[in-house]
Amino acid sequence: MHRPLIGLTLDHESGGENSFSRYPFHAIRENYLTALSHAGALPVCLGYDAPADAMVERLDALVITGGAFDVDPALYNAPPAPETSPRPERTRAEHALLKAALKRDIPILGICGGMQLLAVEAGGTLIQHLPPEAGHEQPNPRHEPGHTVTLVPNTLLASIVGNTTMNVNSAHHQAVHHAGTARISAHAPDGVIEAIELTHASFAIGVQWHPEFSLDPGDQRLYAALVEASR
Repeated sequence: MHRPLIGLTLDHESGGENSFSRYPFHAIRENYLTALSHAGALPVCLGYDAPADAMVERLDALVITGGAFDVDPALYNAPPAPETSPRPERTRAEHALLKAALKRDIPILGICGGMQLLAVEAGGTLIQHLPPEAGHEQPNPRHEPGHTVTLVPNTLLASIVGNTTMNVNSAHHQAVHHAGTARISAHAPDGVIEAIELTHASFAIGVQWHPEFSLDPGDQRLYAALVEASR
C-alpha cells in the first residue's frame, strides 16, 4: 500500500558546550516520527531555509509540531506578555509551510503550538499565559494522561475518534482564546479549547495535546485518518 510522504516541522537550537552539538542544530522528538511510521506514512523533517512552496509541493501532508516556545503574538496583533517566549524564525518557517499546505489543500495536523498557529491563521487569538493552578502543565510525565477532553458532536475530529471523550496529556501554558473562523471540536473540563478544525480546508485539524504518545485509542485513529486522507 502507498505510504504517503508527510512532512514535520522542526525546532531549532543554538547549540553549545553541553548540548547535542556546539553548533546550531534542528531537533524533534522521536515519537513524532514513529507515530507516523506506525500509521503507514513516510515521515520527513523540514528545515527552515528551503522555499516552503517547493517543500510542500513534494508532500502528501504536513504536521506542525509543538515545542517549548510560543507563537509570536505579533501575528495576532498583541503585545507580548512577560511569560511569552516566541521563536520568530521558527514561526515564520511554520507559517509559510502552513500557508503553502492550505493553498495546495493537503491534509494538515497541528499539535500543541501547531494548533495555536492554525487558530491564528484562522484569525483567532491566544491566551498568552494560563495560571499554573489551571493545571495544563501536568506535573506527571507526558506519557501519562493529564485530563480528559470532551469532543464536540458533528465535527471531523469526533467522527474520526468515534467517542465523546478522550484521555490526553497536557503540556502548554498558552491556549486558544478566540478560534476565529475555525470550528472548535474539543474542550477541557475547565472550558479551555483543546481542538479546532479549519472549515475551508479538506483536512486541517489542530489538537492541544500530544497524540504522538498514543495515550488514547483516539490518538491512533487520528493518525490513521491523517494518513488515509494523505493517500
